[in-house]
Amino acid sequence: MLMRTRTRTLGLGLAAVFLASAIAIPVAANATEAAPPPDTVIAVTGDAANGFSIEYADGSSIHPPTDSEAMAECGEYDTRIDRVRCRVEVRTWYRELAVLQQALDWANAN
Repeated sequence: MLMRTRTRTLGLGLAAVFLASAIAIPVAANATEAAPPPDTVIAVTGDAANGFSIEYADGSSIHPPTDSEAMAECGEYDTRIDRVRCRVEVRTWYRELAVLQQALDWANAN
């Protein structure tokens, strides 16, 4: 239960940081007319089941595998602890992508 609380707190903290960045970047851009750093995430589309697309300010994008593909790759590890660690990382990654997507949607709506 404590780990779940820490993870949830971490997720909310990351969402707050991304949200603050998303809000601060337009303000900074208006003040100095500078473009955001190229590695700034500007959009996250999709979902874990069908795959996410992550778009960056420089026009590049990445497309992580779907959650089922990533979990299947976790099954290829030799030891149980490595498989469990991989599954936890995959779940955390996709949960955080969903939180980031929600934060960006909220920031862009305002």
